[in-house]
Amino acid sequence: MINNILILTILDLLINLIDVLVVILPVLLSVAFMTIIERKQLAAMQRRVGPNTVGYYGILQPFSDALKLIVKETVVPSQSNKVLFYLAPVFTLIFSLLGWGIIPFGQGLTLFDFPLGILYTLALSSLGVYGILFAGWSANSKYAFLGSLRSTAAMISYELILSSAILIVILLTGSFNFTTIIESQQAVWFIIPLLPVFIFYFISILAETSRTPFDLQEAESELVAGFFTEHSSIIFVFFFLSEYSSIILFSSITSILFLGGYNMPELFINNTFVNLQSIILGVKTCVICFIFVWVRATLPRLRYDQLVSLCWLNLLPIAVALIILVPCILIAFDIAPY
Repeated sequence: MINNILILTILDLLINLIDVLVVILPVLLSVAFMTIIERKQLAAMQRRVGPNTVGYYGILQPFSDALKLIVKETVVPSQSNKVLFYLAPVFTLIFSLLGWGIIPFGQGLTLFDFPLGILYTLALSSLGVYGILFAGWSANSKYAFLGSLRSTAAMISYELILSSAILIVILLTGSFNFTTIIESQQAVWFIIPLLPVFIFYFISILAETSRTPFDLQEAESELVAGFFTEHSSIIFVFFFLSEYSSIILFSSITSILFLGGYNMPELFINNTFVNLQSIILGVKTCVICFIFVWVRATLPRLRYDQLVSLCWLNLLPIAVALIILVPCILIAFDIAPY
């Protein structure tokens, strides 16, 4: 009897491990290919060639870069806090990968259909700040520490805008569950009635993922590279993976909140689209990733005071006004889901 229970427990653990690997391995591969797509897209927008040597059309360039970084020597500053120096990039990568556990890739295709999925996502994005702060402090370098403080201040500031935009979507659907939010967009995607919300939401995720024009912590002219200035070789790869994993994760969440996730509008619904739900979500995610790179190729970097004033003086009043306006409209026209 005890042996049977033990065997069933081991089998259950193996099945759960396989489910996790089925999600994590494609995510890591998509992160690798996101880097080559970004470099090729930037090259096309800036009239350059871009990577074109390693593999056909440069498609193996990410694996070449990863191998180069892995075989490099790891240099650790002598006066650094070595435990936190190594753990900080691991924390950052783990928190960026944990967010994929509740993403619905199709109807019933999710590791965990958590009823409070949005709160879980916001909590993970908040915890990601600690990895960046530890990385800057543990290196015992003024450049890295200043970069981590800049990044932390920007992420905390724009998290308020991000949560305000998501709160408006919650008011519209009456649920914290991603699957319920997707099903609520069967008639119309939320990007159409909530276009102003989508705009300041997208600005906030640019700041959350430290992308241009909000990458003040990586300002090469004054900080060399930001909070990971002293990190090298394989531990730098963890920071690199976490940044691009966060970009793809926030692109997926954006497609779920505003573009209907794996669903198409009722006008296009048929058996073909039902069978291609994961591909539909992937295409929408790729469109948002393309916009991420498009913004990087287009806009110059802001000054740090402009970054903070844009959040607190411009976006926050708009967010508060919309939080008041949207429920008023829902109740006035008797379309509130609660």
